[in-house]
Amino acid sequence: MTIRGSVARAISQQNDAAVSDIPFQLRSSRVGDAVVLAVVGEIDMATAPEVERAIDGGHDDARRVVVDLTEVTFLDSSALNALVHSQRNLAEHDIAFRIVSPSDHAVRNVFDITHLTGPLSVVDSIDDALAH
Repeated sequence: MTIRGSVARAISQQNDAAVSDIPFQLRSSRVGDAVVLAVVGEIDMATAPEVERAIDGGHDDARRVVVDLTEVTFLDSSALNALVHSQRNLAEHDIAFRIVSPSDHAVRNVFDITHLTGPLSVVDSIDDALAH
């Protein structure tokens, strides 16, 4: 019963945020040996494949890929699936993977509820992601 209540709250919070018209964007940058991919807007079945391609793309000599979801307003199961697949793909190439999603952000609730915070190495900030 508690899980359903938590899930309902997370979905409600996401739906509130999802009504905004923030356009989907992907921005990539390099910080030392890390590739930082910032995602803006919604990650759903229409945009999840694009996110997965960007994460899995050739990263030359990168030792870490950081996906910054700070500006993501919504993500669904296709987004989670894409992130899990990317994490596994990068692990096969010995590339570390981190996701930035602040703990006070509605999107973070999805990781917490699905118990993916640990397995996907979700952290609160870019600094945390780059420090580990």
